[in-house]
Amino acid sequence: MSRSDRTARPRARGAPDAHASLPTAVDVLRRVLYFGSLPSAEIQSLARRCVLRTLERGEPVFREGEPCHALFVIAEGAVEVRQTSPAGREQVLHTEGPGATLGEVPLFDRGGYVASAVAAAPTRVLVLPRSTLLALCRRRPAVALALLESLARRVRRFAELAGDLAFREVTQRVARYLDATAALKVGPRPPGTEFELTLTQEQLAARLGTVRELVARALAQLRRSHVVAQRGRRVSVLDPVCLAALARGEARLGRRA
Repeated sequence: MSRSDRTARPRARGAPDAHASLPTAVDVLRRVLYFGSLPSAEIQSLARRCVLRTLERGEPVFREGEPCHALFVIAEGAVEVRQTSPAGREQVLHTEGPGATLGEVPLFDRGGYVASAVAAAPTRVLVLPRSTLLALCRRRPAVALALLESLARRVRRFAELAGDLAFREVTQRVARYLDATAALKVGPRPPGTEFELTLTQEQLAARLGTVRELVARALAQLRRSHVVAQRGRRVSVLDPVCLAALARGEARLGRRA
């Protein structure tokens, strides 16, 4: 088997590739935003072309630099998209869940994958051939425009990530993550708001483009400044105004905006 064949349809351990059942594939494809305008017959036609892959945690969906032959749609589980430096340091670009798509960029520029995608949990993905998606875009301009909108949002997220790495101190990056996590889990954040920090310090460092030691130091600074309190993975927001200012890059510890 050639390398390109392995890239197009690698097999998960104990779970060979198989054509997805039509109802399952249709339900998954309906969750994709840029397929929302398609009639049922078109969705069913796409579903019949899909292959279902099952992956264990830590197994790659695709690897950086490999040729791209298909669009991947997450049916269940979670996938991290990450880049790795020659020294082995990882940068997590984004994490996606059910209904999200992966691999659009190389589908159109014919280059290799710009990053690796790895299952962060037991995961199932639909594999839609590149030729099928391109033919759909030619027939349905509304799909192509919606796909461009989706790509534009992703580019915007990457620009924000690049700005964080270039201009924000690690403490500000950690504060931004904590503030966003608190907002996602509990909404408005009065003093004393608590939430669970689900990432380890090593995972958080990969997400924020730094190393575990600097994340640990930033969390300690936030605790010493009474911005947050922490017991194990439980984080309590003591000063939500300062945390938000740090998250926006408008304050530094010791020099509040």
